[in-house]
Amino acid sequence: MANSNPSTARTPLLDDSVDTCLDYKGRPVRRSNSGGWRSSSFIIAVEIAERFAYYGISSNLIIYLTGPVGESTASAAAQLNAWSGAVSLLPLLGAFIADSFLGRYHTIIHSSLIYILGLGLLTLSAILTSVGNSCDQNSDNVTLNSSLRFHVVLLFFSLYVVALGQGGFKPCVQAFGADQFDRQDPQECKAQRSFFNWWYFGLCAGASVTFWILPYIQDNLSWVLGFGIPAILMVVVLVVFVLGTTTYRFCIKGNEENPFARIGRVFILAVRNWEMESSEIAADEEAQGTIPTESFNQFKFLNKALVPPDGSKEQGKVCSISEVEEAKTVIRLVPIWATSLFYAVAYAQTSTFFTKQGASMDRSITTGFQIPAASLQSFISLVIFLFIPVYDRIFVPLARSLTGKPGGITMLQRIGPGMLLSVISMSTAALVEMRRLKTAQEYGLLDKPNVIVPMSVWWLVPQYALFGLSEVFTVVGLQELFYDQVPNELRSVGLALYLSILGVGSFLSSFLISAIEKMTGGDSRDSWFANNLNRAHLDYFYWLLAALSAIGLALFLCSAKSYIYARGGAI
Repeated sequence: MANSNPSTARTPLLDDSVDTCLDYKGRPVRRSNSGGWRSSSFIIAVEIAERFAYYGISSNLIIYLTGPVGESTASAAAQLNAWSGAVSLLPLLGAFIADSFLGRYHTIIHSSLIYILGLGLLTLSAILTSVGNSCDQNSDNVTLNSSLRFHVVLLFFSLYVVALGQGGFKPCVQAFGADQFDRQDPQECKAQRSFFNWWYFGLCAGASVTFWILPYIQDNLSWVLGFGIPAILMVVVLVVFVLGTTTYRFCIKGNEENPFARIGRVFILAVRNWEMESSEIAADEEAQGTIPTESFNQFKFLNKALVPPDGSKEQGKVCSISEVEEAKTVIRLVPIWATSLFYAVAYAQTSTFFTKQGASMDRSITTGFQIPAASLQSFISLVIFLFIPVYDRIFVPLARSLTGKPGGITMLQRIGPGMLLSVISMSTAALVEMRRLKTAQEYGLLDKPNVIVPMSVWWLVPQYALFGLSEVFTVVGLQELFYDQVPNELRSVGLALYLSILGVGSFLSSFLISAIEKMTGGDSRDSWFANNLNRAHLDYFYWLLAALSAIGLALFLCSAKSYIYARGGAI
């Protein structure tokens, strides 16, 4: 009876199978019991916990560096930006290892172990620093003794171990989550577009909880406990991720050549054929019956890789049109990457100078209770937490009905408004800082940096909220763009490239701060970043960043105008 109608018996199984994926044992997977929101929701939950751990150390780090560690404001901000840059650049290494050797799943496992090691060492450094500070107070030491120097070295070593672990974890988890959707299935393809929204929603949910809990513990109870909780939580993250193994889809790696070698060969052959005339390439394409397209006519110098060097195939392997298009796709992302750096420089201030502003203002809610300055960053997450459902459930369907695009608007159309909002946010921050300085002057506090300026910290909420709104557009849009527009085998690298925007932006911010500190300080003058914020001029710095962000927006619009999407990304 089972064999009486075999085609009928096989059809549901065939329709339910996912051709491009296997399960954890290398067997074919069925759509009904693997992947999709089932697995991606699970991975989003893992990311929520990881973000709680990460922001548990990063959100309040400037207070720790300028407090127990004893760094100056400018030095702490520069070092924190340098570390943030490493956190965002190391994913390039992690993604390369994942896409070329280990695969995303195993890279997540190994990097989580490194992550846990770094957090453990950070907790140990906090214990030693606490003991060292107690000894200093008792012995009236004037200079930092060798023991405390070791504590500081251990602190920064542990931070960079955390950065190394984060480098493998961050791009692979997000790419692995997006891999749980089959782009060949219309419904799952649409769901994948929503995945990036809900991924960032979950990320900010974890961050917002962190901003209210851990900074309070660190400021009022213990830095050891404040760093120890994230270490314990990362152990839980690893266990939970492994428990979900049976539900995951693992993308099949074909027998194709390594994508880095494939794309690299395009550039090598294009250089070899550099002297070749365009007419020769056109004649060769005409002989093959190839119809020139808009993409084919862009970056024409790479089309030289389509023709054998000196007309002899023995002297070099000819690249296919698809391989040349892959190389062009990578090049097209370069101007978007570069112009987004202006946004990233402004973005870096939310965890440094914004927090220092808040620490100097009235943060009391009730008698005897003050909110930690780092907790103000929760307003970024809160805005994202509230607006992403509105964007995904109201704006996207409405825009989709007007444009016919699955995402409502294109990825580049999403990124631009966020950049504009960052300009407005930095301008708002400058205006608020001008008012804070005026208030300090009116109350005679210019030379009393340890006295709280009688101005409510709630004045800072608009600049945080505007940045949160900008992230909904720009950051999520960049994530989707760099995942969608790179070759399939390089999606971890694509997301790492997105993260590198924030990393290089942080490094540029660090360089900018150091340069301005040297130019505006010295000769008994107070620099823009003086330890006494009442004599500093953060407002000048914010106006400078607002101007740079506006320039970046203009350059981005020029780059976006000539951008050609791959794989229907504009749809």
